[in-house]
Amino acid sequence: MSRWSSVLRAVVRTAVDLEQTSRPRRSAAADRTARAGRGRAGSLRRRLSYAPQADGAADPGEVVWAGVAYEDQPDVVKDRPVLVVGRQDDRTVLGLMLSSQQHRAGDANWLAIGSGPWDRDGRASFVRLDRVLPLAEDGIRREGAVLEPARFARVAEALRARHGWE
Repeated sequence: MSRWSSVLRAVVRTAVDLEQTSRPRRSAAADRTARAGRGRAGSLRRRLSYAPQADGAADPGEVVWAGVAYEDQPDVVKDRPVLVVGRQDDRTVLGLMLSSQQHRAGDANWLAIGSGPWDRDGRASFVRLDRVLPLAEDGIRREGAVLEPARFARVAEALRARHGWE
């Protein structure tokens, strides 16, 4: 099964690359984020971790700033806060985007996490649970803050319950 998964990923990657050749170019990091961000949070078995470190690198449990492509306009990228929840590989972290828009309250795909230093206006934030963002570390602009363990645990529990993450 693992071999077929690798073959399928290679075919999809090639198809996406061919599709991208007809579009205006953007940075390689933005391309990877846009391609990967189209998937749903439960499409792959994911492992959660909490390991923030004040080392300048993006670590699980940290809110970082990165370019995130719009779902309906993948060529348009917005710099936004993202909660890092795990790693995909040595150069790619898994993140969930944050929003301070109050209309997210009560939406089943968004979990309220309160306010934090990632929002300079101190607004309450929501984390999106149904769109995982594999982010190339070289595409992350900066660290924004560390999410406290209790709040991270709420996000992790929601991902485990909804998508079977480990």
